[in-house]
Amino acid sequence: MKKKILTLAIALLATLTASAQFEEGKNYIGASLSGLNLSYNGSQETQFGVNAMAGRFLADNLLVYGQAGFDHPGKELDNSFNAGVGGRYYITQNGIFLGANVKYVHANSSYNDFMPGIEVGYAFFLSRTITIEPAVYYQQSFKKHSDYSTIGLRIGFGIYLGND
Repeated sequence: MKKKILTLAIALLATLTASAQFEEGKNYIGASLSGLNLSYNGSQETQFGVNAMAGRFLADNLLVYGQAGFDHPGKELDNSFNAGVGGRYYITQNGIFLGANVKYVHANSSYNDFMPGIEVGYAFFLSRTITIEPAVYYQQSFKKHSDYSTIGLRIGFGIYLGND
């Protein structure tokens, strides 16, 4: 019986700590690694990407952010750079977030593309302000769907800064 009460208390405290970080006016800084052999599309075998994000909560649970990144597609394809904007909605009770974004992608071989995307992830708090954020994502290519649209796994790190 004591174990059940202790487990319930820990779960309640973890939920309260997470929800306090998704308040209006807080800032977010994040970085993520994508690919690592975990993403796939028709023209690439292995992909490794690094992204940086910075944003602000415009309302409770609603984050708007800007992002910039670098992707190394492997094979004999050119590296690419991207920049974009996006938003996330956090489901306060458990740290799950739903996101949507759009980014502009440019590579040296005259490849340019606008790619809207969606993601589902989880903000796992290591401390009051630092998270590990695994997410599954999909990016839709307007240039050539079969070769450049991508589904993958991203592992991110986030820092939630606020008016504490």
